Amino acid sequence: MYIIVGLGNPGREYENTRHNIGFDVIDKLADQENIGVLEKKHKAIIGKGVIAGQKCILAKPQTFMNLSGESVRALLDYYKADETADLIVISDDISLDVGQLRIRKKGSAGGHNGLKNIIAHLGHDTFMRVKMGVGEKPKGWDLADYVLGHFSPQERETMEEAAGRAADAIRRMITEDADVAMNEYNRKV
Repeated sequence: MYIIVGLGNPGREYENTRHNIGFDVIDKLADQENIGVLEKKHKAIIGKGVIAGQKCILAKPQTFMNLSGESVRALLDYYKADETADLIVISDDISLDVGQLRIRKKGSAGGHNGLKNIIAHLGHDTFMRVKMGVGEKPKGWDLADYVLGHFSPQERETMEEAAGRAADAIRRMITEDADVAMNEYNRKV
């Protein structure tokens, strides 16, 4: 069983922000696979379904970004999933251009507090992730203001396309493996 977790912050004020692109990808995947993500469990809103022939849990942690690891740990413990093989985390990344994807099987948090908290709760950094490029913070901007800000209309369109590619990449990670997905999706668009 795959546990697919999109990172973000709960609440209307955070909808459609750069930091919530993980939630957007979960929504895209849920729509495409006809999975309702409505059940409140494990400090998250989750949905259960089948993607590419595999049972999956789609989850949007409700702990706020900096405590995402609490929800991820609860999900993994309850479903007795192998975090190195069955966990896929989707997060924003300011070091990538808007709409660029980067799939990894392990690595540091890269300054991302949600990933940092997940790594702290797991005790290691070996889990699959799909990083969604949201663009570099403009000079002189506060990082929190930037990631909690909204995309321009043109960027929003690019991110909609990127969310679709991320959903395709996740299906590829499930049907084949992360290496195949990395070869196909880790390139500039």
